[in-house]
Amino acid sequence: MTTTAATAAFDARALREGIEHADADALLALYAEDAELRVVDRKTQPSHPLVVRGREEIGTMLGEAYGRETTHRLERVVVQDDHVAFLESCRYPDGVRVLSASVADLRDGRIVDQTSVQAWDETRPEQ
Repeated sequence: MTTTAATAAFDARALREGIEHADADALLALYAEDAELRVVDRKTQPSHPLVVRGREEIGTMLGEAYGRETTHRLERVVVQDDHVAFLESCRYPDGVRVLSASVADLRDGRIVDQTSVQAWDETRPEQ
């Protein structure tokens, strides 16, 4: 008889709830201790992305991002094998919007390597 160890599944529901309730602690629980997160945007371009390593640094970043007066929405999420991809939209009270597309590798159901590309409104929208 052959047995295989079950690998933990990624919790897409926890991702949605963490993002939409701006719960940085819930989101941090989705990351492995040795996770690495890269962010590419206008300031941190592909040749020099922002790189955040480990749960402590990632927790600080998530706390700052989700501690702001913004609304967050998980637009799409796709989980396949040991990978997850998701699209998140954010809106500040003054109407400025941010869109972030992320892809990540998983190990035991937790994020170990993530790259996020984000775009911000260049001008403030009309009120």
